[in-house]
Amino acid sequence: MANTVQLLEKMRSGQPMSLTEQVRLVFFLSVPAMLAQLSTILMQYIDASMVGRLGAGPSASIGLVSTSTWIFGGFVMATCSGFGVQVAHLLGAKRADKARQVVRQALTSVIVFSILLLLVGVSIARPLPGWLGGDESIRPDATAYFLIYILFLPAMQLVFTSGSMLQASGSMKVMARMNVLMCTLDVIFNYLFIYTLDMGVRGAAIGTGVAELVTAMISLNQLLRKSPELSLRLDGPGSWRDLKTYLPQKSTIDTAFGISGPLWLQNVITRGAYICSTLIVAPLGVIAIAANSFAIIAESFCYMPGYGMEDAATTLVGQSIGAGRKDMARRFALLATFLGAGVMTMLAILMFVFAPQMMSILTTDPDVIAMGARCLRIEAFAEFFYGVSIVAYGACVGAGDTMVASGLNFGSMWIVRIGLAVLLTPRYGLTGYWIAMCIELNVRGILFLARIYGRAWLKKDLKL
Repeated sequence: MANTVQLLEKMRSGQPMSLTEQVRLVFFLSVPAMLAQLSTILMQYIDASMVGRLGAGPSASIGLVSTSTWIFGGFVMATCSGFGVQVAHLLGAKRADKARQVVRQALTSVIVFSILLLLVGVSIARPLPGWLGGDESIRPDATAYFLIYILFLPAMQLVFTSGSMLQASGSMKVMARMNVLMCTLDVIFNYLFIYTLDMGVRGAAIGTGVAELVTAMISLNQLLRKSPELSLRLDGPGSWRDLKTYLPQKSTIDTAFGISGPLWLQNVITRGAYICSTLIVAPLGVIAIAANSFAIIAESFCYMPGYGMEDAATTLVGQSIGAGRKDMARRFALLATFLGAGVMTMLAILMFVFAPQMMSILTTDPDVIAMGARCLRIEAFAEFFYGVSIVAYGACVGAGDTMVASGLNFGSMWIVRIGLAVLLTPRYGLTGYWIAMCIELNVRGILFLARIYGRAWLKKDLKL
């Protein structure tokens, strides 16, 4: 029975693949990616549950700036995609030597970018909680958490860049192990800094940052020294030490910007919508802020398989297009989309039934638990189409079709979600906001389903 490497080689070589082989390849790549996503989500649970034991105030301080940390993290991930998609296309075209050149140039580019991003974050850390309408009592902790998060941004950038390159090569198991390692380290360091050293909210940020830093070093070693296709040692003795090879070339940067540019724009637009949502929720009080933040984290277990399938779809579509097999790219996209949405639907049923128990893991406050559970049960009705939008978006990224995909996310977030939230939240409180989000996610899923059923998203040809 063929393994992942054999099936990838079959796809790259233009050999026919049965439906069974295609489904198996999707699962081979998505299961490790799901485990990677699970470990990332567990980190959020760990931070939230450990801080949640300190009370609603500390939890609200993190929840207040969480949407702002998402926007910075979104820039990090979008930048990785610009280079990771190129690597997937080049490996699909059997040009591993050129793919390794892109890896070198990517490392230089992302380090410079993350430092610039860090400087922006540091400059806004102090006034940010006030801009978001946070209560005076939680602003100091919110500023401290955001500032520490920003200082570790280069480490996060290296973790995601290494993972993106390993994912592009199909090394999902290695990527999963790195995420599990980071999750384990997060538990250890969080306990040390939050409880042993009694640093509270600041300890949560430091613990996660140190875990990212250690994982970044190990991930880079896996990529640069041990990857079967991307190890820089494959270019010959000493060649990986040649600093000139790390200088970004115009063609690589232009291609990366063509992919990442729309994703950056989408990040500003969609994550900006999350920040706008925070402004809508913040006046509801500390309990509502904490319940909203915890409910989002609790829901993440439900959509985790979707993001695992998204990673698989990006890799398979990217390599299929690199191999000149656009019909297969479309089949992989549809397979991954429906598998991801199906799994998320099953988990949504469990989330609906066990919503109070999921919230109680994160906090002991009965008001926060009750309010968060109501939100989770509303969101359960959005998970199928939310899954469609997640995986279909990954397929579009793999094809380099980022402009239209970003446009769909923009229209859905700002017109549907924010528009409805402005109308419903003042009248129904946090429940009204989550009703608005549920409706928007269903609309977004329908839009993405229509997109990948067509073929327009496969028309863009990237230079290899």
